[in-house]
Amino acid sequence: MKTRLLFLSALLLAPGALFAQGLSKEKMVEILKGIDLRIRSGGDYKALVYLEQHQKDKPDIAQEALVYRRDADQKLMILFTKPKTDAGKGYLRVDRNLWYYDPTVGKWERRTDRERIGGTDSNREDFDQSDLANQYEPEFVGEEKLGQFTVWHLKLTVKPGIDVAYPIVEFWVDEATGNYLKRQDFALSGRLMRTSYDPKWDKLYSEAKKGYQWFPHEIHIYDEIDKGNSTLVIIQSVDLSPLPENMFTKAWLETKSR
Repeated sequence: MKTRLLFLSALLLAPGALFAQGLSKEKMVEILKGIDLRIRSGGDYKALVYLEQHQKDKPDIAQEALVYRRDADQKLMILFTKPKTDAGKGYLRVDRNLWYYDPTVGKWERRTDRERIGGTDSNREDFDQSDLANQYEPEFVGEEKLGQFTVWHLKLTVKPGIDVAYPIVEFWVDEATGNYLKRQDFALSGRLMRTSYDPKWDKLYSEAKKGYQWFPHEIHIYDEIDKGNSTLVIIQSVDLSPLPENMFTKAWLETKSR
């Protein structure tokens, strides 16, 4: 815990740009494609996720959820298992639509990509596959030091006609690994909405992909509107075994909610 706090402190206090040398658009797109490829699964994906929500002047809230993905079909399911009051609640993304199910009322509701998953500071993009190269136009901000890491600082602006949670995103990408370590999400007005850190990445060999599947082990998300609110996401385990063919349906999630 102490090591993690020291690392995050170093990131928060990191100095500004060190070098003015820019990257070509082709190189920036290559970096984004690299992020997309690392996160994307060649087959199916299942993860056990722990979420801890901190709100100022309120007790911390801990939750657990199972995250299921089938990236080839752009399908995602999040099923809450703990605490008991949240068990059975879930999200389903099919055909680019995000749906929320609450078993206490037995009703599905359509939600936007900015939906706060389980009431936390996280959203769908924190758990889903990555498609940065197709969704955003990149701009080079600078080469910087983020703690002990040398990073590329990129500013991304959403392409016309693309629906995303945040139209402007800034990334700090580790030059050595190609993984991003810091992200800031902005509204169209330019207002900073949230800041997140991904200090530790893990990988698992995927037979379907014939390569490594990367995932952030920890995501630290800070609400920039309601200062003092934050969420910790820990991906506790990942399984890349094939999932049931028909599971990404409303009916399947409903059976798990009974």
